[in-house]
Amino acid sequence: MGAAMSLLLFSAAFAGAPDVPFTAYQLDNGLKVTLAPDHTVPFVCVNVWYDVGSKDEVPGRSGFAHLFEHLMFNGSKHADDDYFKPLQPLGARLNGSTTLDRTNYYECLPSEQLPLATFLEADRMGWLLDALTPTKLQNQKDVVRNERRQNYDNPPYGHAWLELLGHAYPEGHPYHIATIGKHEEIEAATLEDVSGFFRTWYVPNNASLVLTGDFDDAEARALVARYFGAVPRGPAAVHHPPAAPAVFTGEEKVKVTDKVPFEKVWIAWHSPALYAPGDAELDLAASALSEGKESRLYKALVHDKQLAQDVTAYQGSQAWESLFVVSATAASGHTGDELVAAIDTVLAGARKDGITATELEMGRKDFEVQFFRMVSTIQGKADILNGYVTRTGDAGYLQKDLARYTSTTVESVNAALRQWLPPDKRLVLTFVPEAK
Repeated sequence: MGAAMSLLLFSAAFAGAPDVPFTAYQLDNGLKVTLAPDHTVPFVCVNVWYDVGSKDEVPGRSGFAHLFEHLMFNGSKHADDDYFKPLQPLGARLNGSTTLDRTNYYECLPSEQLPLATFLEADRMGWLLDALTPTKLQNQKDVVRNERRQNYDNPPYGHAWLELLGHAYPEGHPYHIATIGKHEEIEAATLEDVSGFFRTWYVPNNASLVLTGDFDDAEARALVARYFGAVPRGPAAVHHPPAAPAVFTGEEKVKVTDKVPFEKVWIAWHSPALYAPGDAELDLAASALSEGKESRLYKALVHDKQLAQDVTAYQGSQAWESLFVVSATAASGHTGDELVAAIDTVLAGARKDGITATELEMGRKDFEVQFFRMVSTIQGKADILNGYVTRTGDAGYLQKDLARYTSTTVESVNAALRQWLPPDKRLVLTFVPEAK
């Protein structure tokens, strides 16, 4: 999400960056608060990010961050009921999400219901464990394991992401295991295990709250002080980044036989972390390679040679280190080896001749459309601001983020492409159909 958000913000320089006014302050318990009023519609969004993801789990206990994404909707001390029940009848949009790096919860609802959303969000931050029972825990462990079956184990190509992470990062690396976790480790989780994880990470001094939309500043501050100010400060959360970035020393080839209709390939390279030098350049290189029917990969693989049904490239930016990925699904009668060879031909041409100014400008225009679509909503603004606060500590990081892209040149994009996408140090993952 972070990379996509940064890309969206980039194009504002070309059409005038919209003003996103906000005020930021911090409660005594360490909670970072950002208020960004927007009176265009009578709605508000309450958005909380916790600086914890699956990368922060301890060995043998994977899936905890995502498990709490479910447990947080099962009631807390002063609201011990289904979290959706009081909000959905009001027309609220609410959900949560978990990644390798962070966890997010939000409610967007009519403005007059801001007190209710603020109370509910604060109550599960401060008093979730008071209402957590062995029965609730077991129910949600079953739900999460079923989600893994539905989204990863059973669908065609579903466990590709698990394979990519498992082979791109060595065992013990914080990114080695996907956010969904492992069945046996989820099932083995005890009430004591998950309670300890919650007390460590889901505390106000490891969280950021953003309110956007149609609210009165004084009322919002009073609500935040009343509900969130009462949540006790927790211990200082300590992240444990890897001692050194993961690297490929050569080309690693992995072939997976599965119940899939066509062969499909993923080629992955280790790449810079979110906001690190080269991150923005690879975002734009990915756009030039695969965005639109005139892009190099699409034109070569799908249109001209008709080897592939689809092809995409992206810079998967993450907090500590990233993966640049090219993936393609073979057309009927073609193989993953053919796809890899065709992708390599396109990339060799890109390394040799470079991305052109026209390709770069087309990418900028595409992102401009996406950017304005995102910042036109109060929910989009909340996520942008919370991403900046959590990753940089500065809700006003927008202009600095824009500068990463406005200062990017054809030369810097091509230098990053050549540096980070070598032909001989990468992972090639291929899914092939089972024999009929």
